[in-house]
Amino acid sequence: MIERRENRLPDWDQAELPAAPPLSWRHWTRFIGPGIVMMGIQIGGGEWLFGPEITARYGGGLMWIATIAIVLQVFYNIECGRYALYCGEPVFTGFMRTRPGPMFWMGIVLILNLAALIPGLSTHGAAMTAALILDRPPTQADQSLVTTLAYIFLLAVALPVLAGGKVYNMLQTVMTAKVVVVLGFCLAMGLFYVSGENWFNVFSGFLKFGTVPVLGPDGRETTVNAFQSLVAGSGWPAVALGNIAVLGAFAGYAGGGGLSNATYSNFVRDKGWGMGGVVGAIPSAVGGHHITLSHVGKVFAMTADNLRRWRDWWRYILTDQVFIWAPGCFMGMALPALLSLEFAPYSALVGAKLDWAQSLITADGIRHYASFGPVLAKVLWIVAVLVGLMVMLPSQMSIVDDFSRRWTDLIWSGSRRVRKRMSGNQVRHIYYTILGSYVLWSIVCAYLFSTYGTPKLMTLVIANLNNLAIGVTSFHLLWINRTLLPRDLQPRWYSQLGVAACGVFYLGLAALVFMTKQWPMIQALLAPAKPN
Repeated sequence: MIERRENRLPDWDQAELPAAPPLSWRHWTRFIGPGIVMMGIQIGGGEWLFGPEITARYGGGLMWIATIAIVLQVFYNIECGRYALYCGEPVFTGFMRTRPGPMFWMGIVLILNLAALIPGLSTHGAAMTAALILDRPPTQADQSLVTTLAYIFLLAVALPVLAGGKVYNMLQTVMTAKVVVVLGFCLAMGLFYVSGENWFNVFSGFLKFGTVPVLGPDGRETTVNAFQSLVAGSGWPAVALGNIAVLGAFAGYAGGGGLSNATYSNFVRDKGWGMGGVVGAIPSAVGGHHITLSHVGKVFAMTADNLRRWRDWWRYILTDQVFIWAPGCFMGMALPALLSLEFAPYSALVGAKLDWAQSLITADGIRHYASFGPVLAKVLWIVAVLVGLMVMLPSQMSIVDDFSRRWTDLIWSGSRRVRKRMSGNQVRHIYYTILGSYVLWSIVCAYLFSTYGTPKLMTLVIANLNNLAIGVTSFHLLWINRTLLPRDLQPRWYSQLGVAACGVFYLGLAALVFMTKQWPMIQALLAPAKPN
C-alpha cells in the first residue's frame, strides 16, 4: 500500500545551527540541564518503594540489575538527545516521520503509554502526609484520610507547571531542588549512621553480576551467584521467580524506564540545545506569552562550521548523560538502599499488609532505631517523611507533565488541522487542556485502585508496562537515527549496539514477567472446565 503524501509530516525547514556556549566548570550552571531534570524525575518509585523492598529481602546482591538498567538507558538517552540536537524535534515526532504514518504511530504510543494513565506516586505521598498528621504510619483504618489527601495532591501537583515562562523552567527548578534535598539527606544519614558493612554491601552489589534469588533449605528466598555456581560444578541454580514482578519493577524504575526516557529529547529542545534554540518550547500559562513553538523541526546544512558547532553541542549531551545523569542515578539507587539496610529491620511495617507500607519502612525504622534518643528519633522521623514526600510529589508532577507534553507534541506536529489553524504561541492551549483532562482521569483512576486494587499494585503495573515501552521504542529510536539523520551524524556501531541491547533487556524482562505471572492465568481461563 502506497502512503499518500498528505498523511506524512511536512519536511524539515532549514536554519543555521546556533553556536554552543563554552562548557567549563567556571560556568557550572550550564551543567544544570535535562540530565538534572531527568534525575529528579527518576528518583521516585524504584528507589523509595522497591529499593527498600529489594534490599530488605536480598541485601545489596541484586543491585547489579540497576547497573545494567542505568548503563543501557544512557545509550538510549544519548540517542534521544542526538535526534533533538539535529532537528529540534522530540523523538515522538521522529517516530511519526516513519511509515505507515502519524496516525499509526499515535496509536502505538497510546498503547505503550498506558502506564502513564495509572497515578501511583500521589497515593504514597498522601500516606506520608497522613503519617505527619497522625504522628505515626497510617493504618488500614486511616484509608479514607490517605485517599482524600491523594485526590488533593493530584490537583496540587499540576499547579507549579502553570508558571515559569517555559514549562521546562519550572521543572528544572523543582527537580534540581529535589535532587539536592533528597540525595543530601540520604548522604548525610549514610555518612553519620550507616555501618561500613552496609556501604560495602550496597556498592559491591552494583558489580555482583549474575546474583539471582533462589529458595533456601528453609523455604525462604536467598541469593546465589549463578556464575560461581557453574564454576563450582553445582550447575545453574533454580531461580526463584515468585517475586519476578517486583524485580521487573525494580529494573523498570532504575534510572528511568518507559517513555519517560524518550522525553529527554523534549527537554533538550526546551532547554534550547542545538536546533532546539531555533524551534522553540512549550510556553507556560503565566509568563509564557512571548514563547512560541514551531510545528515541525529545523535542520542545518552539513558544512564544516556547522559540524564544528555540532561537536560542541554533542559534548553537552555526553557530559549531561555520562557525568551528571548516570552517576546521579547510581547515587539515587544506592543511598536510599543504604538507609533501608540500616534502618528497615527496626520498622514495625516490615511484613505489614498495608498498601503503602514500602514508602514508609525506612522512615519508620529511623523512628524506632535503638541508638537514637527519643528527641533525635522524632526529629529524624519527621525529616525522613518530609524527604519521602519530596520524592513522591515532584515525581507525580513530572508524570502529569510528561503525559501532557508527549501528547501535545504528537498532536501539535501530527495533526494537519492543528498545523494549519494554530500559531506557535497557541501550543499552550493543547498542553493545558490535556493536563486538565489527565488530572481528572487520575482522580478517577486513583478511586478505582483504592476501591478495587492497591497503590503497590499500581506501581507494579506501571513499572512492568514501562519495560515493554522502552523495549519497543529502543528499536524504533535506532531506526530513525539510522535513516533520518545525515550519515555524518548517525550513531557509531557501539551506540547502536547499546540501544539494541537496551531493547533486548527490557523486552526480555517484560516477557519473563508475562510468562511467569500472566500466562498461567490466561491458560487457566482458556482451559476447558472439568466435568463434575
